[in-house]
Amino acid sequence: MHESDHDHDRYDLLVVGSANADLVIGVERRPAPGETVLGSDLAVHPGGKGGNQAVAAARLGARTALLARVGDDAHGRLLLDSQRAAGVDTAGVLVGGAPSGVALITVDPSGDNSIVVSPGANARLTPEDIRAAGPLFGAARVVSVQLEIPLETVAEVAGAMSPGTRLVLNPSPPAPLPDHVLAACDPLVVNEHEARYMLGESAGNTPQEWARALLAFGPRSVVITLGAAGALVADRRTGDAVPVPGIEVEAVDTTGAGDAFTAALAWRLGLGEELAEAAAFAVRVGAAAVTRQGAQASFPTAEELPTAEEVPTEGEVPPAEEVPAP
Repeated sequence: MHESDHDHDRYDLLVVGSANADLVIGVERRPAPGETVLGSDLAVHPGGKGGNQAVAAARLGARTALLARVGDDAHGRLLLDSQRAAGVDTAGVLVGGAPSGVALITVDPSGDNSIVVSPGANARLTPEDIRAAGPLFGAARVVSVQLEIPLETVAEVAGAMSPGTRLVLNPSPPAPLPDHVLAACDPLVVNEHEARYMLGESAGNTPQEWARALLAFGPRSVVITLGAAGALVADRRTGDAVPVPGIEVEAVDTTGAGDAFTAALAWRLGLGEELAEAAAFAVRVGAAAVTRQGAQASFPTAEELPTAEEVPTEGEVPPAEEVPAP
């Protein structure tokens, strides 16, 4: 089934990044060095920060394309099938060159996870691949990128942006970024760990201090995600740092929640929303994602988002009238 050329006029979001098969095992506690622990049956899920973001955005209703590389193997087919099932345009997904990327994940009863990543084909997504995908960049309102692909490829993405296209960058896993990449970020999206990595010893103690210090690195705007506490947004144009309150939910599995947040944020910015407004929407998406197991499987549709008053339990978002009054 081929879409007509007319349908390719515009993407709400182009995600450039990784696609991994997540191999997940539940454990009572994560092993110490030299220790063996028994775990649950192995579950294989489609993941990777790029793949996660694309599925999250598409499920919310964004017209989404993914530029990534997977292996010519069973994991690669799983990853492509998952993208297509969510409605992502996979014309930009390249196949071959190495085995598909894999993440080995252990999850403990509190929902905390430990992850080892084998980048595989993700490490073979090259600057040449970015240059060859010019039409995708020309058609995108917003481009979202992470650091599970080579840094030189990320730098090429920053240089490939069309005028009027916005770059959203989540530096995860954290690594040093060139100045021209930082200058293109609008916003730079970091969690507490990534903020502290970037700022080093001078980090300061409050998200407000982190935001000011991160803006000094050159991005046009910064969003700091704070888990259950919500987020903080800061914009160079206004000079304001604005807190975005969190939503109280019963966390089951945090895998992929940050990717869902970033994808939702990027989509809403492309629709023309202000940073704080887009972040408030993204907080709701991230909150919904932590109430269910898995990464992509946990991502909500627009109808499944909690409001600030609702407290989802067991992966279901109850109607407002079923929630006891505070």
